[in-house]
Amino acid sequence: MMILVAAIAFWLTAWFINTKLAKGPDTPLINLLIPFLFGAALIALWEGICRGFDVPTVLLPPPSMIWERITNSVPILWADFKQTYLKAVIAGYVMGCGAGFLAAIAVDRSDFLRRGLMPVGNIMSALPIVGVAPIMVMWFGFDWQSKAAVVVIMTFFPMLVNTVAGLTAASHMERDMMRTYGASYTQTLFKLRLPAAMPFIFNALKINSTLALIGAIVAEFFGTPIVGMGFRISTEVGRMNVDMVWAEIFVAALAGSLSYGLIALLERKITFWHPSMRPSR
Repeated sequence: MMILVAAIAFWLTAWFINTKLAKGPDTPLINLLIPFLFGAALIALWEGICRGFDVPTVLLPPPSMIWERITNSVPILWADFKQTYLKAVIAGYVMGCGAGFLAAIAVDRSDFLRRGLMPVGNIMSALPIVGVAPIMVMWFGFDWQSKAAVVVIMTFFPMLVNTVAGLTAASHMERDMMRTYGASYTQTLFKLRLPAAMPFIFNALKINSTLALIGAIVAEFFGTPIVGMGFRISTEVGRMNVDMVWAEIFVAALAGSLSYGLIALLERKITFWHPSMRPSR
């Protein structure tokens, strides 16, 4: 029970410090410190609840137990990460986002494709992963290629829809000015419309960075070699090794967060001119 009391005290202290920091200047250090303290407080509270109330580890293991499993299973976690992320996720992400971007350029040039492909895209984007994944496994086999195919399907349409919307972001006045100076379609596309569409494109890239990982992990539930994050999660759940499941979840969350953060940093460098990139105060 003392552990629970200490955890609650730490959580309250971190909450008090965060409220003070949030009212301070908007600096990079404070912006990193606030979520760090908030996350540390949640982990301490989680640990205190599990230890204080003797929660069965099969239901919810404490963070210390999960961390011990992570440190003792680095080779397994790394092999699963390579199979799922470095192969299926990256390959599917690049192909899906690239194909979606090129399709958006084609849709922008063709009214037929705009009227025909976009409604189909809206329908395809609503397809359930659990229905698509078994089909991809039958088509492309049990290795990472079938998981990459699922990722392609999941990332293609968000990129298509966002890029098409972004290509219309430039105002009519700006387009009229380009036509007045005799700019061709290609010149207008690269000098005006694509720069204006960059916030939309990066929005799709950030969304797809998490969708791709989710899609690959879920696809591994339906057939994979004896390695992979989804395979490990489904197997260890059956064995009641919940700490290993949480270890895989931690690795997936870390990979997804780092991917999202890298894309956000790249977005800040490229779209520094956009109002959303300006400091709020």
